[in-house]
Amino acid sequence: MSKSVQHIGAISLVVENYDEAIEFYTSKLQFTLVADTDLGDGKRWVLVSPPNSNGTNLLLAEASSEAQNKAVGNQTGGRVFLFLQTNNFWYDYELMKANGVVFDEEPRVEEYGTVVVFQDLYGNKWDLLQLVIPTL
Repeated sequence: MSKSVQHIGAISLVVENYDEAIEFYTSKLQFTLVADTDLGDGKRWVLVSPPNSNGTNLLLAEASSEAQNKAVGNQTGGRVFLFLQTNNFWYDYELMKANGVVFDEEPRVEEYGTVVVFQDLYGNKWDLLQLVIPTL
């Protein structure tokens, strides 16, 4: 029997509202809407992905309980949650800035690459990151 091939297909991100989340990711971050399927009872299967992505998507999941509502914008207790890697940091940074994305700091050069922390529409922290040795 041969070994299986695995990859992370999607990461769930709890949001307040499907449509406002789709708007943020597609307009402000230039992500692609991969799927938006009605599952009934107010649920949808919504996948977004960075342009030219390797296949890992964000599954936008609208909060449907008090516990989920509390997690919106704080999925990792205030730490950086997701790492958006790029091969053209300054282009993406300037585009995001022009689109009104909120940054927590000025870009900085670290030993591993160029990085800046930004927030999504709910306050989850992300790194925009161009590694010194690209993995894209």
